[in-house]
Amino acid sequence: MTATTTAAPTAAQRRQARKAGIAALVGTTLEWYDFLIYGTAAALVLNSQFFPGADPVVGTLAAFATYAVGFLARPFGGIILGNMGDKVGRKKMLVFTIVLMGIATTLIGVLPTYAAIGVGAPIMLIVLRLLQGFGAGGEYAGAVVLSVEHGDQRRRGLAGAWAPMGFAVATLLSTGVFQLMTTILSEEAFQAWGWRVPFLLGALLLVVGYFIRRTIDETPAYEEAVRAEAEGVVKQTKVPVFEAIRRHPRNFLVVVGARFAENGFAYLFPVFAVGFAVNSLGVPTSVTLMAVVIASFVQVIAIPLWAALSDKVGRRPVYAGGAIASIVWLVPFFMLVETKSPPLLVLGFVVGLGILYPAMLAPQAAYFAELFDTRTRLSGFAFAREIGSVLAGGFLPLIATALLAAFGHWWIIVVYLLVLTILTLVALAFGPETSSNDIEAVPEDVR
Repeated sequence: MTATTTAAPTAAQRRQARKAGIAALVGTTLEWYDFLIYGTAAALVLNSQFFPGADPVVGTLAAFATYAVGFLARPFGGIILGNMGDKVGRKKMLVFTIVLMGIATTLIGVLPTYAAIGVGAPIMLIVLRLLQGFGAGGEYAGAVVLSVEHGDQRRRGLAGAWAPMGFAVATLLSTGVFQLMTTILSEEAFQAWGWRVPFLLGALLLVVGYFIRRTIDETPAYEEAVRAEAEGVVKQTKVPVFEAIRRHPRNFLVVVGARFAENGFAYLFPVFAVGFAVNSLGVPTSVTLMAVVIASFVQVIAIPLWAALSDKVGRRPVYAGGAIASIVWLVPFFMLVETKSPPLLVLGFVVGLGILYPAMLAPQAAYFAELFDTRTRLSGFAFAREIGSVLAGGFLPLIATALLAAFGHWWIIVVYLLVLTILTLVALAFGPETSSNDIEAVPEDVR
């Protein structure tokens, strides 16, 4: 791909860019809200509601296993929905994913428990988790591609920051809702019905996101690429996901590898660490959740700052710096959590989740989009990203809980995250720098 020489956007282009950014923010907020409220619920309550009678550790493992199941469906969503987005357009695919995920999340909020219907309860929970995962497999990549292709091409890192900001907002909302429920309700009321409220509130995000996405135009880059194929200027792209791997094999593997550290830390802090502090150390739930809420406020500010820095110095330096800083902070983080001191607990989460982790998340959006050409961008991005999700984030709470039970100390968790970080640094070392590329350029082998 060549260096970009794109002119300043017109007023109409800026309006579409803002709408695309807001649509990306709302949609990814729903995606991450779905997964994070489930992860928090798995750590706090689902073990007793859907796996009663088991040893607490076994029950938590079972709850986290259903959490991981959702990630198994994500690569399939990446393939099918990614192809859909490259074949029929970004807009249609994104409308479909937000409806699917919103409905699945809302239905979890009305599921009968094991005490009510027996084994059918965890089975239905797993089915809904699979639907959530399938929809999420195309959601994030589609939202990023939409905002990056509509955005100012001179500041694609900042344009792409709308979608990762959805993670911060979702963490804030999901943890805040649980914190509110555990504060205003008794433990009995929270266990009986309070845990359902965060899932039911997902319906509000669904309605807002649906109507916003209905009003967005398709991206000019996509429309031009389709026109070029229709006029015979370039070769037809038959199966985008296969073409993405054929045209960009190295970049495909770079995306998979770069996901390891980022996705691992994404679920270590707001999911596993919450369960560790509450269940293993006895820290009050409200204190732990408040620490995550405060860290999420900081993260909303940090993401656009890191993204803007990646526009100036490149995607890879910012990404790699965030990975290294995050693993270095992990030992102090666990030491601070072990003090059980609320101020020190907040400090641990603010630095780890609020400041250092976003240095990976922020440049990742534009970077992954820039690694593929227009006609295969969504498929390649979505499929490669979700393979990384399965290998790293999806099973992290389950693996971390099992390792903690087996070794009895958090040091083994640090070793595990260190391995993920090394894999990410290797992937980034082999990946190209893309911040100055023209992402609308047509590869030579498809002309």
